[in-house]
Parts: sequence; C-alpha cells; structure tokens
Amino acid sequence: MSLPLRDVYDEPTLADLLPSVLASAGVAGEMNRLGLAECSRTVVLLVDGMGWELLQRNKKAAPFLTSAPGHSIRAGFPTTTAVSIASLGTGLPSGRHGITGYQSYVDEIEAPVNWLRWTLAGTAIDKRDELVPEDVQPHPTAFERGTDAGIAVTTVVPRHFDGSGLTRAVLRGGTFVGVSAYGDLLARVVSAIGADERSLVYCYLGEVDTLGHVYGPESDAWLAQLTVVDRFVEQLAAALPRDARLLVTADHGMIDASRGRRVDFDHTSGLGEDVSVIAGEPRCRHVYTDSVGKVLERWRNELGDDMWVGTRDDVLAAGLFGPEPTPSLVGRIGDIVAIGRGESSVIRTDGERVMSELPGQHGALTDDELFVPLLRLQ
Repeated sequence: MSLPLRDVYDEPTLADLLPSVLASAGVAGEMNRLGLAECSRTVVLLVDGMGWELLQRNKKAAPFLTSAPGHSIRAGFPTTTAVSIASLGTGLPSGRHGITGYQSYVDEIEAPVNWLRWTLAGTAIDKRDELVPEDVQPHPTAFERGTDAGIAVTTVVPRHFDGSGLTRAVLRGGTFVGVSAYGDLLARVVSAIGADERSLVYCYLGEVDTLGHVYGPESDAWLAQLTVVDRFVEQLAAALPRDARLLVTADHGMIDASRGRRVDFDHTSGLGEDVSVIAGEPRCRHVYTDSVGKVLERWRNELGDDMWVGTRDDVLAAGLFGPEPTPSLVGRIGDIVAIGRGESSVIRTDGERVMSELPGQHGALTDDELFVPLLRLQ
C-alpha cells in the first residue's frame, strides 16, 4: 500500500515558530525558518482547534482574524493538541520530543500514557510516579532557551495547567501566570509583554476546540465561539504596546467524523485479535502487537480505503514523525499506525465512550486537520 501523504516537514511547522521568534529577538543559535522580522517583544496566542481551512471558510464569523496578514503553516503529526503543544514548546518534531500521539505506549513503564492529562491506563497507579515530565522530555524548551538568553518569558494560560505533566515537560521555563477567563488573560498578557525590553509571552484559548468536539466544527455553537475569539484578538491587539508583535496560530484543525465511516474497535470482529494495546485517538490509531503481519492484514482488510494502515517502519520512512527521530523513543509509535482518510475513524465505544461520541475529531493529515494559521498583527 502506498505511503499516505506528504512530507509534512518539508515546509514550516509549529516546531519552527518559537525558534523563529527567539531568532528574531537576537538569540544566537536559533533558526528563523519563518523569516520573522526583528522584534524584541512578541506575544504568541494559540487558539486550540482553529484550523486554517476552517477559518477561511468562515470569514463572516471572524472578520478581524481573516483580514489580518498571514498564511498557513503545518501543525506537524499527529495533528493533536499534546503533540502540537510539545512541538511548539520544544521546537522539535514529535519523533524528537517523544510525545507521539494523544496516547502512546511507553516501554519504560509498560503502560499507555494519555499525554494531555498525564494519566495512565491499564496499569497500577503507582507507576505514574515513574513518569517524571522533565525526564520524559529532557530537551531544553524554547522558554528555557529564551530565559537563558535574557528574554523575559511568561506563559499565560488557564491556572489548572500550573504544574501539570505536559506543562512541566514542554512548556517549562520563565514565569507561569494562571488565569480564569478572557478578561484576566488580556490584562496579564499586556502587563507581561511590557515588563522588559525583550519579552516573549505565550497564551492559549481552548474553547473553539471544545465546542468543535462537542457540536462539530462549523456548527452554530462553534461559529459563535469563533466570533468571541475574533473579538478578543481584536481587543488584545489594540491593547498591546505599539512595539509588540502578536502572532496568532493553532495546534490543529478538525473534521466532522459523524459524516464518515466509524469503525468500532471494541465491536468489530478481528480488529482486536493479537492486539496488546491500542492507543492514539480515532483519527490516528497506534496499534501495538507481537503479530504485526497478521494484524496489519486484518486492519487493512476491514478498513479498506477508509484509512491508511502501515507499519512503524512505513511511517518513519515517510518522515511523518520528523527527520532524525530519537531511536530510544520510536517504540512510542505503534507497531501499526492507522490514519484516517476523508472523515473516517476507529472509535472505541467501550474503552473510550465519551471520545467516541464526539463529532469533532482530528489527528490525521487532511488539509482541515494539518494546516493552521500564522497571523501577524502589529
């Protein structure tokens, strides 16, 4: 079967964003792949789930954002929040930082890990103590590198992210500021960006993604939330100092999986046979097995053209996890990987009931999932 798609990393991705920001602020050793103009103060706002294609199709709901200068870049792969936040925070693709999906099997603790929640499944809870974030992802983050170079770095995100496993692993460095709503987010960002001659502020909005999952992207609820975000960004841009730059991006887009084929792993004969662990998410499944040939044949026969199904060697050869993946981390990629085509998915109505019921999904490599905006204001 032919390899799925495209060389994801032959064009800029989220992993290039913060290194480019640091380089544009004069930090030695950082690569400005995005060609950003020199600027000593930058705010990076990430709007979870706001894909480029979705944004372009819904200009009436977001007139300020869609009139801003900018273009699309690629999220990276898989197109899911934990992976993209890790790539943004470290400046590395998933094969280097090791957060390889929504969930991955980790050999060191012999258990699947939900990277977003930093929780384990199917194992004793005391093994969680072995999952030390700074050891799981030991590369210096862009925030640490910026701080070391004398830049005042501040992360302004929901307060419950403080001290979380993912925050410690990929967003550590600088000053953490927890917020409760859009009002204190704006106020804290404006305060932080003006606090030093050279400053970097990272901030995050999650509600577009939440409503996209629950109601579907481009639903009435999703469109209403996009308009709220559009107004917020306009207010933020107006409140920033004149010498500060605002960059708006996203971690992934989304598709409406309720319109595609939904294959239930828990109730489809043969899919679970010889499978020891299934991880990832409905649009990008990682399958772990000691019987690769047999499982590969069964999955291909069942899924047909609805999903691309290949081996770990196949996806590594295609470069989907980036150039030069870390050898000790490739085991976090499934022995078999299944990637959604069109709007198809592999759900689990027993093991992942809530996720399986959500219409909004992402993780694969369609344009709607892969392309995210890079908008430049100020």
